[in-house]
Amino acid sequence: MTHNKSVFITGCSSGIGYATAVTLKNRGYRVICSARKDADVLLLQNQGFTCLQLDLADSASIQRAVAELLLLTGNTLDAVFHNGAFGQPGAVEDLSREALRHQFETNFFGTHELTNLLIPVMRKQGHGRIIYNSSILGFVAMKFRGAYNASKFALEGLADTLRLELAGSGIDIVLIEPGPISSEFRKNAFAMYQQYIDPDTSYHRETYRAMEARLQKQGPAAPFTLPATAVAEKVITALETKYPKHRYPVTFPTHLFSWLKRLFPSKLLDKIVLRIE
Repeated sequence: MTHNKSVFITGCSSGIGYATAVTLKNRGYRVICSARKDADVLLLQNQGFTCLQLDLADSASIQRAVAELLLLTGNTLDAVFHNGAFGQPGAVEDLSREALRHQFETNFFGTHELTNLLIPVMRKQGHGRIIYNSSILGFVAMKFRGAYNASKFALEGLADTLRLELAGSGIDIVLIEPGPISSEFRKNAFAMYQQYIDPDTSYHRETYRAMEARLQKQGPAAPFTLPATAVAEKVITALETKYPKHRYPVTFPTHLFSWLKRLFPSKLLDKIVLRIE
């Protein structure tokens, strides 16, 4: 199948971003991917990808990457898949302002800045797809994930607003909501936990010990975990459907909690969520 459509994907060093880049490239899309670390950029380039260095926490990096991207595509772009993000574990009361800011710089502010640089291109050509990789934690809060919860709740709110403001422009806004997916997410989250959380001075220190074990566990840490290709399949649907849905849940937990959120009172939903580690 040949599409020849250009798609920019952020956060392609591993997991969902990498799987989506491979899947779309094999499907005939012109994929331009990005990674934060130079070593990952080189690795992807050696695998035959057009890959740019992009750090979503750095405004200059975003502007440079967009300039390179548009030079490659001739100032056009059919779609962007905003996948670059990380999770900052920790109880809300243990999150410093710096930790929360760091979480939002990548997951929210950087993604927003990148979007705003691409909208004029899509407006001019009269079409485009802006696809955000959100989370089950973009609509259901879970304990000790407050920074990530907040960044994804904010992203969903921004995407919903943008969809309304772009109505009639030919630009579609789509949210992908994965749930548990096999990736490097826990490994990266553990590094952020070590950087910003001091368990020894926290009221939650015993809970943190269990969290440390879970973050370092090899293999799936949650039931119903799917491979990263499950997300790539939803991205294909979002790209190729004439009228894409606003949201695409991926895993069983995302489908389940989307339903529970609509039907259950918040107190009952809290009782269910409190049982999840």
